[in-house]
Amino acid sequence: MSEITADVVAAHGLSEDEFQRVLHALGREPNLVELGIFSVMWSEHCSYKSSRIHLKKLPTSAPWVICGPGENAGVIDIGDGQAAIFKMESHNHPSYIEPYQGAATGVGGILRDVFTMGARPVANMNALRFGRPDHPKMKHLVQGVVAGIGGYGNCVGVPTVGGETNFHPAYDGNILVNAMTVGVADQDKIFYSAATGLGNPIVYVGSKTGRDGIHGATMASADFGEDSEAKRPTVQVGDPFTEKLLIEACLELMATDAIVAIQDMGAAGLTSSSVEMATNGKAGIILNMDMVPCREEGMTPYEMMLSESQERMLMVLKPGKEPMAEAIFKKWELDFAVIGEVTDTGHMVLTFKGETVCDIPLGPLAEDAPLYDRPALSLVDYKAWANVAPLGSVAESADLGADLVKLIGCPDLANRRWIFEQYDSQVGADTLQKSGGDAAVVRIHGTQKALAMSTDCSPRYCYADPYEGGKQAVAETYRNICAVGARPLAITNCLNFANPQRPEIMAQIVQALEGMGDACRALDYPIVSGNVSLYNESKATGGGSAILPTPAIGGVGLMLDHEIMTTIAFKNNGDAIWLVGGEGTHLGQSLYLREIAGREAGDAPKVDLVVERKNGELIRDWIASGKLTAVHDISDGGLLVALTEMALASNKGCTLTIELDTAKAFGEDQSRYIVTSAPNEVLEDAIRIGTVGGTQIAGVELATLREANEAFFRDWMEGSVQALPELASGRI
Repeated sequence: MSEITADVVAAHGLSEDEFQRVLHALGREPNLVELGIFSVMWSEHCSYKSSRIHLKKLPTSAPWVICGPGENAGVIDIGDGQAAIFKMESHNHPSYIEPYQGAATGVGGILRDVFTMGARPVANMNALRFGRPDHPKMKHLVQGVVAGIGGYGNCVGVPTVGGETNFHPAYDGNILVNAMTVGVADQDKIFYSAATGLGNPIVYVGSKTGRDGIHGATMASADFGEDSEAKRPTVQVGDPFTEKLLIEACLELMATDAIVAIQDMGAAGLTSSSVEMATNGKAGIILNMDMVPCREEGMTPYEMMLSESQERMLMVLKPGKEPMAEAIFKKWELDFAVIGEVTDTGHMVLTFKGETVCDIPLGPLAEDAPLYDRPALSLVDYKAWANVAPLGSVAESADLGADLVKLIGCPDLANRRWIFEQYDSQVGADTLQKSGGDAAVVRIHGTQKALAMSTDCSPRYCYADPYEGGKQAVAETYRNICAVGARPLAITNCLNFANPQRPEIMAQIVQALEGMGDACRALDYPIVSGNVSLYNESKATGGGSAILPTPAIGGVGLMLDHEIMTTIAFKNNGDAIWLVGGEGTHLGQSLYLREIAGREAGDAPKVDLVVERKNGELIRDWIASGKLTAVHDISDGGLLVALTEMALASNKGCTLTIELDTAKAFGEDQSRYIVTSAPNEVLEDAIRIGTVGGTQIAGVELATLREANEAFFRDWMEGSVQALPELASGRI
């Protein structure tokens, strides 16, 4: 009797049609090992079967792009024979199930993607989305995720320099944990994953393989039910101290000429790493499972191939280099084993105890994996489905100062000190600017150059209008990087959406990618790497819920001389305050509307990409010429919130010379900045709106604003946060 029943196929996440494709690919019924391998390689997490057709439309090239999507991370030229290597990835489902290890191993995995290519990691960032603070599980999730990110990054010795954290009921049952790493390498020492050279040895290095993380990729490719706790064994367990040893050992070996190809074991572990290496090299591969270092007794080939145990790498070495490589890894107290060789068969073959336990042609596993053009609503039909309430009239604020106090204290704008104080942002001694500014800035060690980086997305905009929301997420990173004086060069992304088999969700994906693509082309700002995370919805919250569409963007820019870097803090009493990009008019989907008026309504703000680029270049020119003393982009909360953030960073108030109404004070119109200059400076194309000095903003003392800004996290983590009202959030 066959062991592959319909229930077994379903448990592996394969549809009936997909199982028929497996039968056709093999010309026979698979055994359990082969079924498991097809299962993980054809999961959304590994194959991108619902998104590949749309991802191909994105712009990925520029003269400074050395390597775009398809490798472990993207690579860009930063001059002087150096390259920046970076990527962003999700670890959403694991972090909801087990927040500490889920977040920690997300950091570990993205670090490996970067140092696999020969880069020394220089900075970590993150983008976090949580549900309502008064949700019974949310405090535990926030504490666990933050501790996991800090615990791993701090121990491995890479600074965590920035990120974003937002709250919304749509994430009650499915939080998002997106991690980004940026590294620096010499351009002539970049390593790729293509396995080549008939007979070349394949070696396994790092930690031993255990039973943690089995079916992690499959779990991450399905929505949550009521049994999410039962999935805890699919979450990997990380060891940052081993990761640090692995970084140093890999970089030491990379300084020799021994490595032909290298790939980290991330999602789907040994399966995906071996398949990707062989596929990229247009080769075959044979592995002897008896040689895989295991930390548990009696592990089967099925368990070894599907385990997602952390801190492991797969390499192809030049023949004869094994003893030297082994000596390096043994010195660093890491496992080293020759487990196979490169073949020319085009198949993945596994042997165990003298028998062949797997023989699969590589084509169906990777290049010929299922590809779906799923039905999607048009943007017009999507908006009808989303049923976002029209903005209508918005009552004028009776007290702008009182509303500012309330707004600056809301969870989305509250001071994140409780979070970032748990992260070591200074290890390596090259961090020039961290959380709290527009972009983090990290000096390239031993040079005057610096990299600027930012993670951004406004999911509420993306829900109301996925096209404009996709544009805005890209433009926001561009704006933040310009605001510190750097030239934006390229982005990575982490595309978080719900179930793509729903046409309304597929519409979010298609339209957001259209918007992202248009923004990247207009801003000359290509996408060089990324990650897709689908099925982010839960039945566990009662009635089912989908996350807001969240195409998180990680941008990277270059500053040739870090001495020109600007910050958001007011510098001198008497400095002139200028507004670039016009006055606020747009309250639709604004934080003011949600937090003060209690509504989520109206259209998302439009992004004029021509204006976006012009204003960004203007800001960079002014910074380079020394005209500006402080810069801050205007985003969540509008003009008064941006001014307050500048004031709190400096403990200096300001006096405004313009009359404010609600829209001017809190509108979230795009492509805008506040800048300050010496009093006698003249800035064309800007409106002078005030002067730095005093102890107030909008009639409110800075001390009052600071207390409001710092109270949320302080009080919440002491258990005294007040329950938040339910939000009118459309059909979520």
